[in-house]
Amino acid sequence: MKSIIVPVDFSNQSEKALKVAASLAKEHKAELLVLHMLELSPSIMGESGYISQEQVVHLIKLGEKRFSDFLDKPYLKDVPVVPVIKHYKVFSEISEVAEKHKADLIVMGSHGADGLQEIFIGSNTERVVRTSDIPVLVIKGNEVDDFNPKNFVFACDFEKESIPALKRAEQMAELLGSKLHLVYINTPGDEFMSTNDAHKKISEFLNEAKVGMEVEIFNDYTVEKGVLNYSDNVSADLIGIPTHGRRGLSHFFMGSIGEDIANHSEAPVITFKI
Repeated sequence: MKSIIVPVDFSNQSEKALKVAASLAKEHKAELLVLHMLELSPSIMGESGYISQEQVVHLIKLGEKRFSDFLDKPYLKDVPVVPVIKHYKVFSEISEVAEKHKADLIVMGSHGADGLQEIFIGSNTERVVRTSDIPVLVIKGNEVDDFNPKNFVFACDFEKESIPALKRAEQMAELLGSKLHLVYINTPGDEFMSTNDAHKKISEFLNEAKVGMEVEIFNDYTVEKGVLNYSDNVSADLIGIPTHGRRGLSHFFMGSIGEDIANHSEAPVITFKI
C-alpha cells in the first residue's frame, strides 16, 4: 500500500477516517492524500451567477487556513501528508485524484445510521463508492486509534462476476494481516437455495477463482441482516462487500431497501467494485 486518499469535510466522522488512514499509512509507510472539496455558497453569487475573483481568492484562503488547522494533529506526525483542495464538490474528482496518484485505497467517514444500506444510500459516501475503481473503506461509529482488524468478513452472491472483488478482498486481508471469513447468505423466497445447490454454486465459483477457502452458508431473512448477524457471530471488525459501480449497492442488497433494519454494524465496511 503506497498511497491512501482521505476526503475530509472537517466533521467528526471525517476525523475518525483520518485517524484510521494515518494508522494504515504508518503501518505500510504510505503517503496520505487528504482531500477537501470547497463548496462555493450560492448566497455569495449575484444574479448573474458570477463570483468575483477577490471573493474566490478569499474563500480559498479561508478554506486553506481551516484545512491547515484540521491537519495539525499529533497522530499525523511522521506521516507524509499531501493536502489536496478542490474548489467544487464533484465526487468523480476523487477517482481522478486516485488515478493520478495511483492510490490503493480511499478511506472516508460516514454519517449513516442503521444497517449497511443506510450508510450509503443518498450520501456522499455512496457517490464515492459508485465512482471509485479502488476499494473504499468506510469508517462508521466509534473512533479507531489503531486500525488492526483481526476478523474480516467478505460476503457475496458467488456469481462469477464477483471473482475480481474476492481477489481484492483476499489481497486486502493479507495486507492487513486479517483472517478472511467468506460467507454466502441464504434467504427465503426466490433466492433460496438448498444446501446441496449452494455448495455446488460455491464450489464452482471457488474453482473458477482458483481460491481454496471454506465458505460459510448462513441463513437469514434478508442478505443485509445475514451479513450483520454473521459478522456479529464471528466478531468481525471489518466487513467487505462487492459493489456494482453506478448501480450502487442495490444489486447486492436486493429487496432490502427501505426495510426497517433492527441490526446495525459499528464495524468498518470496505467495498470492492465488480
